[in-house]
Amino acid sequence: MTRPADLREWIARIESLGELQHVAGAHWDLEIGTLSEINYRRKPPAALLFDEIVGYPRGYRVLTGSMSNARRMAVTLGLDPNLDTASLVQELRGKPMQWEAAAPRFEPEVVKTGPIFENVVERCNVDLTRFPAPRWHEHDGGRYIGTGVAVITSDPDTGRINVGAYRMMIQEDGRTATINAEAGKQGRAQYERWFEKHGKAPVVASFGHHPLLLMVAGTEIPNSISEYAYAGAMIGQKIPIVRGGVTGLPIPAAAEIVVEGWIRPDRLLQEGPFGEWTGYYSGSLRPVPVLEIERLYFRNDPIILGTPPGKPPNDYSYMRALLKSAMIRDELVKVGVRDVRGVWAHEVCGGRLLIVVSIKQRFCGHSRQAGFMAAQCPAAAYMNRFVIVVDDDVDPMNLEEVMWAVSTRCEPAEDIEIMRKSWGSKVDPMLADPAVPYNTRALIDACRPFEKLNTFPRVAQSTPRQVRETVTKWKALFGDPRFPLPETVVPSAVVDGND
Repeated sequence: MTRPADLREWIARIESLGELQHVAGAHWDLEIGTLSEINYRRKPPAALLFDEIVGYPRGYRVLTGSMSNARRMAVTLGLDPNLDTASLVQELRGKPMQWEAAAPRFEPEVVKTGPIFENVVERCNVDLTRFPAPRWHEHDGGRYIGTGVAVITSDPDTGRINVGAYRMMIQEDGRTATINAEAGKQGRAQYERWFEKHGKAPVVASFGHHPLLLMVAGTEIPNSISEYAYAGAMIGQKIPIVRGGVTGLPIPAAAEIVVEGWIRPDRLLQEGPFGEWTGYYSGSLRPVPVLEIERLYFRNDPIILGTPPGKPPNDYSYMRALLKSAMIRDELVKVGVRDVRGVWAHEVCGGRLLIVVSIKQRFCGHSRQAGFMAAQCPAAAYMNRFVIVVDDDVDPMNLEEVMWAVSTRCEPAEDIEIMRKSWGSKVDPMLADPAVPYNTRALIDACRPFEKLNTFPRVAQSTPRQVRETVTKWKALFGDPRFPLPETVVPSAVVDGND
């Protein structure tokens, strides 16, 4: 299947599939953000391409909703665009382990030039307000040009490249931008090592690029692998990059807008607040590093890739839920947790705060093992709050089924474990001290007690096979548009099923 090489070809592809809506005349101050927020609550949402933005030339555009449904996720991964969510989950089973193994063969391809060099602006003339970066939420502290951003850093010792997604706010009348990277993130660890060794750190930030780079920037890729190589393995082709003329860091050759420069430990600015993925505003009590921009590159008629967070569902909550679920499942399998039937990191909880694992119980303690491993495996360790383990007759994607299992198979005094001092975040609205961002998480064992598997009351419900066969036979009855059948009635393919 042909895979789009840059953001513009990606947009053309999804428009040909009827997935894109054009919006003309919106204002960068709140209106783009509010329209995008309303769009995410559609089922399914569209991708929105904003043009003729108030105060800006035609052609200076903002894209939102890029990967907020199964079809656009499939296009981004080079898969069949007709896959629905359940089928896409099935398609992704085992893929993270395959991508990890293949990544060394897909290190990025260095090319001499690319569209990103169409316009080059030196430091004295840099002004990020020349682009229609939105103020996304009413109480944001400024204009955030970096939401769907790819922040590129390197390890000063090994040269390993990291691509991360850290919010970036325009500062100092557009001459600079702050980078807010949480403690424990790979990019932050790298630039802090640069501070220790050299007193400053080189940084590149791309504000528009193929959504695949956002995918890898926003998820927990193994520390030993560059996100560029991982992205190449995902689609089976190397990512073209050019070298930055200031820092030498690799820049996506077909990026839309890129800045490069330096951050220093003593060059800090206050930023925020900002409406975050938890659904609440967060702001740093302490200032964060500011990128001193030495050079700005951009294409003619540039496009900002916008992924504004906010109360879920938000721009990237679907993408995060889908990818993290696949990655968590593979990590559980890799460490030896047996008979994992399904994993889902629920979108309504930002794709992080609530993780449900479905297993086929094989031994005493199996459900607790799955819960503890899921709570702390690398793909899930950052700021999850609840891990629920259910039996294989419960669809982990269906919250109604999950809460039924919690209500009927969990004895709170016996089946809820508490883990303290886990990896939290400054964006946590429950955090008491932002300087010490621990969090606490609960492991809820909502499986039948293993010792009662043979005697636990039988579920009063038709088997998945009966349901599928009956719906197929009575298509006329269940196809009446006045009384649509919810997707959750027919068992999802995320669970192997127990017919």
